[in-house]
Amino acid sequence: MLIKSDMRKLLDGYWDGSGITTGDCVLLHSSMKRTFCYLSELGGPANPRIIIDSLLDTVGPTGTILFPLFNFDFPTSKEFSMVSTPSQMGALTEYARKEYKGVRTGHPIYSFIAIGAHQKEFSKINNKSGYGSDSPFAKLLEIDGKIAVIDLDDQNSMTSYHFVEEKCQVPYRYFKTFSGVYEGLDGSKTQREYELYVRDLEAGVITSVNRMGEILWAENLYSGHRPNIGNGMRSIPMKSLYKRTEIEIKSGRAIDALYEIIPK
Repeated sequence: MLIKSDMRKLLDGYWDGSGITTGDCVLLHSSMKRTFCYLSELGGPANPRIIIDSLLDTVGPTGTILFPLFNFDFPTSKEFSMVSTPSQMGALTEYARKEYKGVRTGHPIYSFIAIGAHQKEFSKINNKSGYGSDSPFAKLLEIDGKIAVIDLDDQNSMTSYHFVEEKCQVPYRYFKTFSGVYEGLDGSKTQREYELYVRDLEAGVITSVNRMGEILWAENLYSGHRPNIGNGMRSIPMKSLYKRTEIEIKSGRAIDALYEIIPK
């Protein structure tokens, strides 16, 4: 059986061709089932640390990986803890939260953990709105970061589209406020309010962003592989995604690329 160090060596270069390189700050959305299976077939311990370390090796000591720690319980539970609220975005993200010395951003629904050279730039982010101008999405845009996705389609990964929608104040979404007990890193508990720019359910708005993804593929803005092909990772600079999505919105074509109306 391969030992852990050998397994990590086998992943050297595994993410090549995905558009990710040394020094990048990358927001990663992922489904790791196929990668775990691949590692198991090699005969070694297919654990999250090997994969996370390989991703950190890819961006190097000057790079950063952001994992989404999204948890959608706050609107109903009315509770959130910066220390203990788990990620609902898969085993890889929860392992990163528990086992790595990164920094967690503060929104109780759309939080992230940043691990690497840029993590201090995310350490004080406590955005009121999940996709706001002070959010991790905005910081990623500011520092020329990238978004990467492993083995997921756009519909099940590309939350960043909502950041562009909020910045453009699209009419088919609106701000909704949620409140609850918020526990900080120091253990203090306060009552706080946060917002999300949610779709208009009464109007029958349904998120439908795979069509936007096809635009990005057709115009070679995505680099890498489609889901379940090769390493399954694709990436795009946040600035490219923002500019191209903004064009669709401002040209009145959002309904053709980002959402649908399903009559009730």
